[in-house]
Amino acid sequence: MASLRDIKTRITSTKKTSQITKAMEMVSASKLNRAEMNAKSFVPYMEKIQEVVTSISLGSTDVTHPMLVSRPVKKTGYLVITSDRGLAGAYNSSVLRAVSNTIQERHSSKDEYTIIALGRMGRDFFLKRGDHVLDGVVGLPDQPNFADIKDIANKTVTMFSDGAYDELFMFYNHYVSAIQQDVTQKKVLPLTDLESASTKLTSYEFEPSAEEILEVLLPQYAESLIFGALLDGKASEHAARMTAMRSATDNAKELIGDLTLSYNRARQAAITQEITEIVGGAAALE
Repeated sequence: MASLRDIKTRITSTKKTSQITKAMEMVSASKLNRAEMNAKSFVPYMEKIQEVVTSISLGSTDVTHPMLVSRPVKKTGYLVITSDRGLAGAYNSSVLRAVSNTIQERHSSKDEYTIIALGRMGRDFFLKRGDHVLDGVVGLPDQPNFADIKDIANKTVTMFSDGAYDELFMFYNHYVSAIQQDVTQKKVLPLTDLESASTKLTSYEFEPSAEEILEVLLPQYAESLIFGALLDGKASEHAARMTAMRSATDNAKELIGDLTLSYNRARQAAITQEITEIVGGAAALE
């Protein structure tokens, strides 16, 4: 049985741990509020640029662009959004598991796919597996701006145009609520799902031509898909970390209660033993 000193030490250390997890929960809750606002405020822009792109590409039958056309798939790109740190529950593992299962189902060779990792956890995971990590970025801020991923987003779209891969899928956690984040797979390139993604077409007059507008607008649209998913993922990350730290704090409190009970029982047993020894000694002197 553990000594009174050992139990007391465990109670003290567990209390300190609970204070840390409680502080981390409060920090994540503060970050979540802003991240949720950022993700929601980006939605109107995404909807508008999607409407414009869809109206131009589907409204003119003679308009074509390489980003709108499917081609034979020799290599697939997977853009995976994870965090740089752990302590976020199943936030990272759920995304990495989904990507791993998809790769296992679709591919028989590592030469058939490549990885673009946004986040240290995803990058390190695929490097340890021996997968080809084509590019990535780590150290993104908790509240990212488009400037933080402009280069990688532009490079990701350019690599598709250059033939580094023939299709690009994106995996991230979609923020539903503070207690629910759903792993989401979205096809980014080629942009063949525009018709199903939009319910209305708007007539536009173009100056210059529709082809020249799409030449500029389509890469911007693809880059905005990546940025929108990153904002969504960051909100999910803060929510997952807040929930994980809350659960850790509750577990610490429960453990403190159990240890305190054990401490009181051990202390009572020690006192009883001392009383017994005193009574026994007094009886021996009579």
